[in-house]
Amino acid sequence: MKVYISADIEGIAGVSHWEEASGTGYGYQESRQLMTQEVLAACQGAFEAGAEEVVIKDAHASGRNIITSQLPEKVRIVRGWSGHPFAMMQELDDSFAAAMLIGYHCSSVKESNPLAHTLKTKIDHLKINGHFASEFLLNAYTAAMVKVPVVLLSGDAAICEEAKDLNKNIHTFKVSRGCGASSMSLSPRQACREIQEGASTALKTDISQCRIDLPEYFEIEIKFNDPTSAYRASFYPGVKKGDAQTVLFETEDYFDVLRMLIFIL
Repeated sequence: MKVYISADIEGIAGVSHWEEASGTGYGYQESRQLMTQEVLAACQGAFEAGAEEVVIKDAHASGRNIITSQLPEKVRIVRGWSGHPFAMMQELDDSFAAAMLIGYHCSSVKESNPLAHTLKTKIDHLKINGHFASEFLLNAYTAAMVKVPVVLLSGDAAICEEAKDLNKNIHTFKVSRGCGASSMSLSPRQACREIQEGASTALKTDISQCRIDLPEYFEIEIKFNDPTSAYRASFYPGVKKGDAQTVLFETEDYFDVLRMLIFIL
């Protein structure tokens, strides 16, 4: 059994400020250690459940956050960004039995994380078929496209609730809850214990129940924080201008959505 892990940092237990998520910021070195520990916990749970191989995508900022010297054998890690439209799910394909998303966070329209955003902080929001989209939703749809179920998600309270709304069978672990510019978090030790136990349990259940059906059609709305970015994005093939800060895109093929996003953002 092959298992795929995509890991972000803003939904890691104990991370609550942009400086802690920035490579040059105060507290970043501790945050990357915390991120590494939660990813390791997911790996250990996967191996307990019988995984023979785990592939990790370091999916935050530079893509070079996880401390690779701490990774166990039978693990491979994707570092940096290739430019492939799968982005945070690079190298995922139908050879994987399941995917797990660690350290994820809610979109900018939710109040459950002081670091909430979707993909880039230069956009106000992104909608898919009229619904505000998070990085979880974007990547869950990517997994669905290659028929890989997302079996586990960890992160803030709102992103866990969103996952349950999409598929109640996805195992979720709320490691933090935002309040204004602050957050209340589990201790990293407890978060890691629950992630390890959850990963093992999730992979031992009927993972087919975690599959997500892709919509048949995609209507995308992206609102930028400034009109100049929207103007530039409007020249991508198929993208149309909405109001001064908004662009629209429609397609039947989700890969077209991912390709558009990688180019205009």
